Amino acid sequence: MPHAGGRRLQALASAGAAAALLLATGCATRAPSGPERDGPAANPPANLAQVPDAQPRVEPLRVGGPNKPYTVLGQSYTPLTTDAPLSEAGGASWYGRKFHGKPTASGEPYDMYAMTAAHKTMPIPSYARVRNPANGREVIVRINDRGPFTAGRVIDLSYTAALKLDLLRGVAPVEVQRITHAEIRAGLATAALPPDDPAAGDDAAPGPGWWLQLGAFRSRDGALQHQQRVRSAALSLAPSVLVVAEDRLHRVQAGPFASRDEAQAAAATLQTRHAVAATVVERR
Repeated sequence: MPHAGGRRLQALASAGAAAALLLATGCATRAPSGPERDGPAANPPANLAQVPDAQPRVEPLRVGGPNKPYTVLGQSYTPLTTDAPLSEAGGASWYGRKFHGKPTASGEPYDMYAMTAAHKTMPIPSYARVRNPANGREVIVRINDRGPFTAGRVIDLSYTAALKLDLLRGVAPVEVQRITHAEIRAGLATAALPPDDPAAGDDAAPGPGWWLQLGAFRSRDGALQHQQRVRSAALSLAPSVLVVAEDRLHRVQAGPFASRDEAQAAAATLQTRHAVAATVVERR
């Protein structure tokens, strides 16, 4: 029987001493019996492995609310309130039907079938890339809850996120990286394809000149999707919008421009008229 993840701050606040006891015991590999038992639903939806990752977007960070300092089981936590990077490695757990539909720390109802997660100190809301090093799978989740409060665990995943990472059998090591607003604006917030996914099909390397980089993606599919989103805007300013494989990334670039000044002017136009971020790069 799969177990559920570490208990969260909202559960502690709403359930008082009973929840405190659950937090103290944490998540064992054997789920507790009786009404406190958590786990998957009896009939989960089909095709959960095809649920898209959370789509990162820039969301305002605020002091207070779910980001104010708090204490659980005698341990004090101070959530980040700035757009700072954060990388961790440790155990990942998950939580399921017992909390489904109940408020998260953000106030949003918990959806065990959405791509979300709980973290002790990341700003709420945040987006994070979670990697299972045992199989190379990666997902992107939206952080909207607090937890897990068990030593050695760094993130508490939704049921679907755990399923996609093949972590439903129990606590397992993961690598977690917060996606910053700067990375989102630069188009670096796409989950990786499976390790054996080919990179064939990228355009040829751009010729020399000044180019606008519109995004850099681990996933070729993500780069192609972004290319389609920006093509109509960028082609009005540049001859070509290409997807180029370099340094294990798939870069969306528009150009060439005759000078840096022309490229910078085009970048400014894309930003002001189309809300498309671009960085000027030179190819020799």
